[in-house]
Amino acid sequence: QVQLVESGGGLVQAGGSLTLSCAASGRTFSSYAMGWFRQAPGKEREFVAVIKWSGGITYYADSVKGRFTIYRDNAKNTGYLQMNSLKSEDTAVYYCAAGIARIVTMTRPHQYDYWGQGTQVTVSS
Repeated sequence: QVQLVESGGGLVQAGGSLTLSCAASGRTFSSYAMGWFRQAPGKEREFVAVIKWSGGITYYADSVKGRFTIYRDNAKNTGYLQMNSLKSEDTAVYYCAAGIARIVTMTRPHQYDYWGQGTQVTVSS
């Protein structure tokens, strides 16, 4: 069993930055990938970014490429999503998720087995 706890959400002005954290516990993470998804009101859950825990290979949605950075700290078993140049359309509940790293382009929610509780990010224009 894997437990994921997110933190770092909040209210920020457009153009600003936030860094989300996802602390993982429960098992060794070396064979997993950690992904970030977001869901705005009335919309489907949307892929944001993923990192393969072993090796650190990353993949991003086109909508955040160049603005967001996903990385992890092995010693702390924690993943991060650094978000820069935030836009109003980035407003959503952000979720981290973990699943066995079968392929690097894990962009579908069903590819993940464990989910955090979500953290709200609101970008004011």
